[in-house]
Amino acid sequence: MPATSDAAELRPSHPAPRELSDALDNVAGLRLEGEATGVQVTGCTLDSRKVRPGDLYAAVPGAKAHGAAFATQAVAAGAVAVLTDDAGAAQVRGVPVLVADQVRAVLGRVAAWAYGNPADQLSLLGVTGTNGKTTTAFMMEAGLRAAGRPAALLGTIMSRIGEVELASARTTPEAPELQGMFALMREREVQSVAMELSSHALAVGRADGCRFDAAVFTNFARDHLEVHATMEDYFQAKASLFRPQLASHGVINCDDEAGRRLLASVEIPTTTFGRSESADWRPEQVEARANGSDFVLVGPGVRVKASVALPGDFNVLNAVGAVAALAATGVRVEDAVQGIASMEGIPGHMERVDAGQPFAAFVDFAHTPEAVEKLLCAVRGITTGRVIIVLGCGGDRDPGKRPLMGRAGVAGADLAVFTSDNPRSEDPLAILAQMGPGAVVEPDRRTAIAYAVAQARPGDTVVVAGKGHETGQEVAGVVTPFDDRLVLRQEITGVPA
Repeated sequence: MPATSDAAELRPSHPAPRELSDALDNVAGLRLEGEATGVQVTGCTLDSRKVRPGDLYAAVPGAKAHGAAFATQAVAAGAVAVLTDDAGAAQVRGVPVLVADQVRAVLGRVAAWAYGNPADQLSLLGVTGTNGKTTTAFMMEAGLRAAGRPAALLGTIMSRIGEVELASARTTPEAPELQGMFALMREREVQSVAMELSSHALAVGRADGCRFDAAVFTNFARDHLEVHATMEDYFQAKASLFRPQLASHGVINCDDEAGRRLLASVEIPTTTFGRSESADWRPEQVEARANGSDFVLVGPGVRVKASVALPGDFNVLNAVGAVAALAATGVRVEDAVQGIASMEGIPGHMERVDAGQPFAAFVDFAHTPEAVEKLLCAVRGITTGRVIIVLGCGGDRDPGKRPLMGRAGVAGADLAVFTSDNPRSEDPLAILAQMGPGAVVEPDRRTAIAYAVAQARPGDTVVVAGKGHETGQEVAGVVTPFDDRLVLRQEITGVPA
């Protein structure tokens, strides 16, 4: 398989043609304009620049332009038909048009049809929630591999099909790209997929056309209010994964208030996990270590020793949820536990930076108030000296969480250094002002990291939070290379950039 920087561009090498007219029989809510006789579809895409001969081009209304404005380019590149709404249909010439009142409402199912419903031949394990999605997905994939199941991973940090790792453009690919990747996985004899599902992806139907054998709910806290109008809208987007149309079995954190609310309303079989005695799956006798935790995993008819090589009690709970999901899909608990124990870590998630310094140093993706609070609590438990955090808030994202993140950083650390994250189109100084008082403020991220390192003494812990695995920083629309892990190591060793 050729390497690519964009996992969403992957498609099967030998797609099976589909008669366009068959879409009307397979997907409700479509009507046809034009002649479809003899028209065969071999793929689907939302991006006119990525059209391949035989594609169905999906033209949706956008914030700045309607996708139908690019239909001529799509047809010239080989699109054999267009899926759009009434406004878009008026702009399409030369090919038949599938028309829907709301394109995104049918896009997932149309994309699944275009690729021959590949998810039907895969065991899908999905995870949603505010925090812990990436870690849980990695753990589920590790358990699948330990069980001998050819597996794939789709998520925020990367996509992985077999042994090939690919950069991810977003947490959950758009529906056409997702179905194309599923078709490739089927071609490559993948059996199971562990994947993250963002609230935005669920809200716009990217997972439609899929049915998950197990769906995990990790937790719920404030985030993404730049996408969702209210916290209730945000919750309902997460909860939509647990409808019978999308999931066969739910695995839900019953320690979480929103998880308990979800449990009371779902119409699918569920398994619970948490720390409480009432949970179906729970950890006992947890012993925290500097590089992870050992614990006893208790489940239905199960009591087994387990471990995870990621610090923090929240990662113990992520492991319990992952095992519960794997068990729900028939994976032996012993295999799941062994797979998770063998993980060496996750890029940018409690990732240790060790250059021989007399203090501990970590980089973490924490970018919500609750994640910052839990991160610092975990670090405090393995630190004999002071806890120092470098923290920023992203621009063009929910501004209401900035003071909450700032307070969590100041309250949980002995020294908090506020700096720029990805300011994007916003004024970095304005973002920092919104984070509140009580911290050293240094807008330049490298300088802030250097300051934190200079303050560290033997026994202390330095945590650089917010960007995690990211390798660039976006300022005023320009992305420049910046990797917290690399910069932190450089500042510790004194090696110039």
